[in-house]
Amino acid sequence: MPLTRAPATTEPPRPAAAAVQPTSPLPPRLPLWPLVAMFGLVPLWWVAGAFYLGWPLLGALLFTLLATRGRVPLPPATGIWLLFVALAVVSVTRLAAPSSLPTFVLRLAFYLTALVVAVYVYTVARERPDQAAVLVPLCAFWFALVALGWLGVLVPRLELTTPVEALLPPGVSGVPFISDMVHLSTAEYSARSLNPIYRPAAPYAYTNNYGSAYAMTLPCVVAYTMLRRRGLLRWALLASLPVSLVPAFLTLNRAMFLSLGVGLAVLGVRAALRGNVRVAASIGGMVVLGGIASLFIPVAELIGNRVESSDTNTDRLSLYAEVLRRVGDSPWLGYGAPMEVDTVTADAPIGTQGQLWMVLFSHGVPALLCFLAWFVAAALSCARATSAAGQWLSVVPLICLVQVPFYGMANQNLAVAFFAVAFAFALCERERRTAPGGLSRRAAVVPA
Repeated sequence: MPLTRAPATTEPPRPAAAAVQPTSPLPPRLPLWPLVAMFGLVPLWWVAGAFYLGWPLLGALLFTLLATRGRVPLPPATGIWLLFVALAVVSVTRLAAPSSLPTFVLRLAFYLTALVVAVYVYTVARERPDQAAVLVPLCAFWFALVALGWLGVLVPRLELTTPVEALLPPGVSGVPFISDMVHLSTAEYSARSLNPIYRPAAPYAYTNNYGSAYAMTLPCVVAYTMLRRRGLLRWALLASLPVSLVPAFLTLNRAMFLSLGVGLAVLGVRAALRGNVRVAASIGGMVVLGGIASLFIPVAELIGNRVESSDTNTDRLSLYAEVLRRVGDSPWLGYGAPMEVDTVTADAPIGTQGQLWMVLFSHGVPALLCFLAWFVAAALSCARATSAAGQWLSVVPLICLVQVPFYGMANQNLAVAFFAVAFAFALCERERRTAPGGLSRRAAVVPA
């Protein structure tokens, strides 16, 4: 009688290698609505008078969400920026008077807010399969620039007392620096020009900030239209490009034109070397639009009249010379903040009229080197972009470097630049992962 094996009553033990390893849950995905609230509701913050003073509070909201999530990836060159912030913090010891502390803290808050925005955008863009959606808040910011810029064209004399201005104590709201930030106005006016015109500024206090933001945001808008081949938002952005030229041209911002010109020139050279017809065609389209606009707006003549009838160049040079003279006495930490003096022809403090001079005078030579190094590192990293959208975004840090000697960035524009650069970092990383020889497309969208 053949023998049979009794049925096993228990499962044989699994090999150790096949044992299920415990896995940690993925961190929660960060929402986009805080970025929409920050960048997309600019007209609301402007009307309320909270565009400046409320910006760091919105940055604190982003930081809270990042801290709640837990571990987050840091974008490239974060260490350089943290070193710059540390040097700026130490320079507080060089303040001449306690009355300079509030403005020092506000500028420092803008530096920190920019970094928080970069970390948030970088994290969101790395973990979302649809990266183009992350640019939507910046596109909403662009629409606000165009709409409020046109408000400065159509109602240039509009001025209003904002709710924030009314709530502040008179001793605070009466300070010129604070008053400029909380009092609502749509344009700047220079009576000394041969042909005096109102220059659009809203939502900013100064028209130079408007021109700076315009130059930074324009490549981001074009990049979105490159990522999205269809959709209502894409067509609305394309339609807004020629409309935006009127308020942009009427700012008469020379550094805006210079920075955009340098950015487009570098972009054109890269497109020619790489044979990217799509990028070259988009550059050609922008140049044609600008040429048509110049036929109706004599911007060169208006700028010439303004320069000839004002002391803007002389004033700037006197401020720059005074910074170079005084920084030798405190090269390592600067003086903590810009300083009012009566030894220059300009009616402005030393250390203003350009972020380069502000950082050099306020925080010293090492801080300036760190500040510039971050933008150089960003430009080199973003230059590796291969897509049309990535190449357009790659010129944002170059635009910023051109603007640094002329425009201040201790404001919302620094966060705009960090938003664009952080998105470009994430886009370049995904391009490398999905390139032949890299990781699979499926692996590229797994949350970090």
